[in-house]
Amino acid sequence: MRIRLGAAPLTLRTAIFGVFAAAAFSVPAAAQWSRTYEQFYLPGGFNWQFLHNYPAGAKLFNAFDFGHAILYESLWTKPNAPVSELEVRWYDRLTKEILVHPPHVPLEEAAIEIEYAKLAPEAKAMFDWAHLLHRQIYDVWADERIPVERKDALVAELVAYYKTRPDLAFSSMPKTMELMEGQPYSTAFRKNYPKFNGLIWAYHWLQIGLYEPLLAGRNKDERQTGVLATVARFRQMIEDAPTWMPRVMPMTPAVAPLFTARYPEAAIIFDNLHSMHDVVSDILANPAVPRGQKRAEILRAAARYRDDTSFVQTREEWMEMARMMGIQNMGGPVIGFLAAFPTPTVERGAVMAGMDHSNMAGMQGMAHDSSRAGGMPAMAGMDHSRMGGDSTRAGAMAGMDHAAMGPDSSAHAEKMMALHMRMLADTGMRRHIRSDTTLSRMMREMIADMPAEHRSQMEALMSAPLPAPRPRAAPRRATPARSTRARRASPPAKKPAARPAAARPAPKPDPMEGMDHSKMRMPPPPPPRKP
Repeated sequence: MRIRLGAAPLTLRTAIFGVFAAAAFSVPAAAQWSRTYEQFYLPGGFNWQFLHNYPAGAKLFNAFDFGHAILYESLWTKPNAPVSELEVRWYDRLTKEILVHPPHVPLEEAAIEIEYAKLAPEAKAMFDWAHLLHRQIYDVWADERIPVERKDALVAELVAYYKTRPDLAFSSMPKTMELMEGQPYSTAFRKNYPKFNGLIWAYHWLQIGLYEPLLAGRNKDERQTGVLATVARFRQMIEDAPTWMPRVMPMTPAVAPLFTARYPEAAIIFDNLHSMHDVVSDILANPAVPRGQKRAEILRAAARYRDDTSFVQTREEWMEMARMMGIQNMGGPVIGFLAAFPTPTVERGAVMAGMDHSNMAGMQGMAHDSSRAGGMPAMAGMDHSRMGGDSTRAGAMAGMDHAAMGPDSSAHAEKMMALHMRMLADTGMRRHIRSDTTLSRMMREMIADMPAEHRSQMEALMSAPLPAPRPRAAPRRATPARSTRARRASPPAKKPAARPAAARPAPKPDPMEGMDHSKMRMPPPPPPRKP
């Protein structure tokens, strides 16, 4: 076979060699010959069903590909560009044009990130291969012709097909946050580009979140409604940036619990994929990484995300980490969300690296480390060794360092003090705390860290005597129903004689008697609602 280019005939072998040679010489000097090659979809009649049945969601993914590509290309080719290049110019174009009118077909990202694709083709191929897995799982669940039990088998086949490329496949072992947030270059991108970083995290929220309405819907109409609602929530999320955008990286166990329970291996792969997206952004955005070393750092991170040995944690620790980070900090739930967004509990860009998830259920002992890049409040180095019990109960914030929590920390501490005093003033609450050993220990640890003027009052409340529980009244015996005739025949019942009034029991001693309530600083009652 011969190909004619102008007047010069070329054999197919010569043409192919010329293409690869040109690609090889166009790579920067620090790069090495790349053996990466592309691989197409696993064949199946389900392919493209997501685009066919749910175009509102499928087309957005094409826009996401463009957003990732232009991000990497801009960071690599314009290292000295002003922040507004991404935060204003490209952010506005993405949110006001491209996401409003997304491309109808998947894009060839190498045509957009031309120079970045030359810098790290291996990393680009890893992203493409994982995105292909994303799209094919959507297709399986979007195909109404496939019964549910067959869908599970197809997803397992897709994951197995994905893992046939160990040179591209992300590990299905969960990686710790240390790999994403604990490296010398970490958090540079979120620090300098909070709006664009929030947009990328909003992308990831939607990418994993769209599985939920597909799995939860009982029929096509319910699935269609759920997908449209999730897309609408995403669009609401990127309004007034970065107010409602995720404050930490969305994790699949929190955002997509149905999908995670059904396909945990795929969920881990997608969390590792999204984590590495952040890593590449940090390496490119951090000037502390010399330009000649950026490719090496990207490839080092890529190798770590593919192996099953470095920076790994158990599935239980991964699930617990996602729960502890809080769905309210990831953009909120996908199914059953309210009109208003949930209230976040961490500051934007909070760092989760260094957390000990082996025995955590609570957040006492949390210290905010402001030594990270940009002074972001870090959650690295948190002491989780004492975290037992239920973190949602009273006392879960014992031992927190409120001095580093910002200008409102004093007012916050006073509110927490008033809250706990009101709780302990209730005998039922005190009884519950005393019966729960973990909760009792956590409350006493919190009291030990209080100022002296509050400590004595709280200790008195904790040790105040509890009234004996009231005995339960014996159930009344049911009397058999009598017929109407029998009731008529029976003589009228006599009224019972009045019983003498029983003496009232002496009042029980008040456990709070003698306490100085003037120092309790109770919050004022809420204002009355307007009619």
